[in-house]
Amino acid sequence: MSALRTAGVIGAGAWGTALAQICIRGGLETRLWAREPEVVASIAGMGENTLFLPGVALDPLLEVTGDLAALGGCDLILSVAPAQHTRAALKAFAAHARPGVPIVLCSKGIERGSLELMTTVLAETVPQAVPAVLSGPSFAGEAAKGLPVAVTLACPDRAMGQALLEALAGPSFRPYLSDDLVGAEIGGSIKNVLAIACGISEGRELGRSAHAALITRGFAEMVRVAEALGGKAETVAGLCGLGDLVLTCSSPQSRNMSVGLALGRGMSLAEALSGKLSVAEGVESAPAVRELIGKLGVEAPICQTVAAILAGEIDIDEALRGLLSRPLKSEW
Repeated sequence: MSALRTAGVIGAGAWGTALAQICIRGGLETRLWAREPEVVASIAGMGENTLFLPGVALDPLLEVTGDLAALGGCDLILSVAPAQHTRAALKAFAAHARPGVPIVLCSKGIERGSLELMTTVLAETVPQAVPAVLSGPSFAGEAAKGLPVAVTLACPDRAMGQALLEALAGPSFRPYLSDDLVGAEIGGSIKNVLAIACGISEGRELGRSAHAALITRGFAEMVRVAEALGGKAETVAGLCGLGDLVLTCSSPQSRNMSVGLALGRGMSLAEALSGKLSVAEGVESAPAVRELIGKLGVEAPICQTVAAILAGEIDIDEALRGLLSRPLKSEW
């Protein structure tokens, strides 16, 4: 397989911008597509994404564009549009995608309505692409500044996966290869919902013991859902599942945990989301996660409870009583 030399990044939010930086550090000629004209102007004129990643100086070699066609000739594509907008972004790019181009899905979530993973969305919109998933514990600001980050890169095509590893790896960015697309996706999707639960616990000052219990029992839910969809437990036990879960559930820097913190402190969901430019994927994915869990017949009470709180169906005190009064059972 020939070396991958050019990368196109769809989506110039915080994570998309950070991934563009990572691509350049890996030695790739990189083009970043932004939907917002002001982001294009900011990066091109100031070398900074002042809207989504302020305070981080971007590499002057980074090309930015508002034209998806400019990404058509790239050797690899990273799709970083928010999960609920991934279908529209990929559909718009499809006409420019060459056969066999690897498209690395970097958004974490389950599509509302269809209940589909991003890999299925990709197969339906750009069937000529080779799918891959990039997921793991990674805050955009830290990654963009060159702090150490390790992630899972899942690709069922082993040769392509190895080529992607070599293309994306850099001095401070270490991807580990997997062939389990489903496991990699589920870890990234469900951890956002669980981070809201941990934020609520922190906001209500329920203590570190409750926080640890939510992470551990939430991880068990993540494994059940992944296995029900054909994923592997060992994938979810890696960076893309447990690793991402620990990070996202342990820092207010997480957008999803910060929403939970606000809810736990008595704010409404509208107040918790007010003024936030970046998407809290857990809020968007929670209804789809709950519906998918019901469809699969999987036991996942924490995820279901978070979705009910976000929908205004129960309050936090009622939710807590419900979780603690469930029938006693074996841990596994």
